[in-house]
Amino acid sequence: MSFKDFLGNEPTVRHLREALAAGRLPQSLILTGPRGAGKYTLAIMLAQAANCLTPPPPGPDGLPDFCGTCTNCQRIGQALDLDARCAEAVTARDDLRDVDKRDTRILIQTHPDVLVIPPDPPQLLIKIGQVRVLTREIYRLPAEARRSFFIFTCAAFMKEAANSLLKVLEEPPAYATIVLLAENPGELLPTIRSRAGIFRLGAIPTDQIEKLLAERRHDLKPAERALIARLAEGAIGRALGFDLSAWLAARADALILLRNAMGQNDASDLFHVTETYRAGAEGQEKTEALLRAASSVLEDLLLLKSETPQLVRNIDLQRELGAMATAVTFDWIESAARGLRQVESGMRRNLLRSLTLDSFAAQLSSS
Repeated sequence: MSFKDFLGNEPTVRHLREALAAGRLPQSLILTGPRGAGKYTLAIMLAQAANCLTPPPPGPDGLPDFCGTCTNCQRIGQALDLDARCAEAVTARDDLRDVDKRDTRILIQTHPDVLVIPPDPPQLLIKIGQVRVLTREIYRLPAEARRSFFIFTCAAFMKEAANSLLKVLEEPPAYATIVLLAENPGELLPTIRSRAGIFRLGAIPTDQIEKLLAERRHDLKPAERALIARLAEGAIGRALGFDLSAWLAARADALILLRNAMGQNDASDLFHVTETYRAGAEGQEKTEALLRAASSVLEDLLLLKSETPQLVRNIDLQRELGAMATAVTFDWIESAARGLRQVESGMRRNLLRSLTLDSFAAQLSSS
């Protein structure tokens, strides 16, 4: 694996490689872009390139790359499967005594000088304990690498964690780089953004994604490729790994939820759906999928009411969405979007998911 395998956003990748070549990689940087755009993959690649033991000769462009086979590249690359590494960390924490679980935070470290910091479940926030580990480790000289890396995989920080990180960003050591991944950099404190270089990964055109799906996803029919290319929102990684059947199941539940909020369904249909959204990691993942699908439907309704149907993503539902759009107002869509954010917030506070979803539909239908 090398930078040649990174798909899309060539100008951003080239800029970062030029910074590596000149020894001017920022001590703190923000990689921003849609989910699935490759932010995490690019962050791991940067850590590999900065610490490769046998880097290949620069190509015609004179830019550095990494071999992918040396011990540093391999150990850092083991963190690429973030879901698997997080699952291992959660399992390890669950095996601890109750008294130890409370003080143990989820961290990924497949190389001693590269620390990956994901949101800590169940609230899925970056917590103060995780930042304290960074604060303790960042001022130690790298043991086996030239440059240490600390990668935050999301921008959802608890307030005290964000404030603690800000102190580190004011005087980071010269041999370390802090990378923050954010779908929306506005989620980060302005004082954090002002202390970091921002590099954007933009959306890839739909036709390019559809072409790539035709080359790599032979299991998909043309209509399915067209739908996924839209739903991926310009993110190649998300498109290649898109689970269409899971999406359609989540969207079916989202439509029941929204139809009930519009007064189009019997409440028993809603209760039958929401009672399946239980506690635990599986229920959390299912609820997140529901919220993403519901948000996608609301965005399409907004596009239809704004008379821009060519931008609709759920292209297989255009007729049904058109009927729904005529039955709601802009204010209703705004209220629904706000309600979904409240449901997401409730999940972070461990509120009962089924009741939270029922409450969302009830409040929206009475507004």
